[in-house]
Amino acid sequence: MTGTTVVRQSAGLRRYIAGFVAAFLATLVFHQPGVELCHLVGLTVNGWYNFKINPWGVPQVVSLAFWGGMWGFAYVLVERGFPRSPGGYWGGAIIFGAIVPTAFSWFVLSQIRGQPLGYGFHFPRVVVGPLVDGLWGLGTGVFLGIIPGAGARPR
Repeated sequence: MTGTTVVRQSAGLRRYIAGFVAAFLATLVFHQPGVELCHLVGLTVNGWYNFKINPWGVPQVVSLAFWGGMWGFAYVLVERGFPRSPGGYWGGAIIFGAIVPTAFSWFVLSQIRGQPLGYGFHFPRVVVGPLVDGLWGLGTGVFLGIIPGAGARPR
């Protein structure tokens, strides 16, 4: 292994760690205020920062932020393909967030939880998921752009 290879691997690992941190923070700073906004306009029953303990003994908001951070790995894998034209990166970040985690929830998590596919595709749930997850994507891009050494170049 040459010195260049070690530097590249280290930079890649730093980038994935930065992706996790960015996405974790985006869950708390962008996603959760979106949940509260949806709650205030009557689209959701629960508001933001739910500290109810889940079955694993962890506050729900911490669990949500952890899984949001895990989605940061996927975000890092694809974000370099987002357009770099003015606004293109941010559009890509929002679209990624609105589609990928939401689709996973609708088509995978719903089945694991014994719920109907897409949780029945009922309003307002079909609006809330893409909205708050799109905010998460935007926030992940914002934080990835300001974390030193992350290598994101949003415009």
